[in-house]
Amino acid sequence: MSDLVRLSDRLIEDARRVRDDNRMGGRHRRTRANSIGSGSWRMKLRHWRRKVVRIILAVFAILLAAVISGLVIGGIGFLGIFLTFLALVTAVVVLATFPRLKPPTRAAINKGDVKQMVGRTELWLEHQRPALPPPAVRIVDDLGVQLDELGLQLQSVDQSHPQVREIRRLVGEVLPETVDSYRAIPAHLRSERRGGASPDEQVTEALGRISAEIDGITRQLAQGSLDDLAIKHRYLEYRSTGNADGGSN
Repeated sequence: MSDLVRLSDRLIEDARRVRDDNRMGGRHRRTRANSIGSGSWRMKLRHWRRKVVRIILAVFAILLAAVISGLVIGGIGFLGIFLTFLALVTAVVVLATFPRLKPPTRAAINKGDVKQMVGRTELWLEHQRPALPPPAVRIVDDLGVQLDELGLQLQSVDQSHPQVREIRRLVGEVLPETVDSYRAIPAHLRSERRGGASPDEQVTEALGRISAEIDGITRQLAQGSLDDLAIKHRYLEYRSTGNADGGSN
């Protein structure tokens, strides 16, 4: 059992090293800049792909209109070429700028498939970072890695799994409610101590506890895979030992 725990710890530590490498300018820095996790990054990528498709269609439509106009009136001349170029530039600039990717609303976070909920939570958290104190921001960055790990485990988990309800409550409700409660406090009061701790300290501690809860759920979901790996390892070890004994005889 201790070997399985060490394996789980090593996998999580490897994921965190990749995250740190990304922060310091690693190989994924360019593609995942400002994303706390792969879930939010994929949502941004889908958004940009849709923009590219719209730009291509707009460019094709403008060029087709210019060609048809030229055939009808016997050429569009310098002015027509200039207007076509201006229309192309305008279309590209406007469609590349709008529509902007908006963060999901609180009501939308917890809807639909639980795997999609994890990605929406990452994207929502990214937009909350500027309002959080630096220690809490670091925890949010860690949560991005943890939510990625949780999303990987959820790939093979049925929606009726008992842990799915707990994940929805923790990630889709408690986490955003904690951040929203902090943001509702006026900025000049967030560092004032009340009851032994300031709101800055309280939100940091609360996010740390949520992080620990998510880590615990991920470990529970991963336990089945770890058990399967241990069984296969013991089987291969048995085969290897048996072959060695047979060869010595």
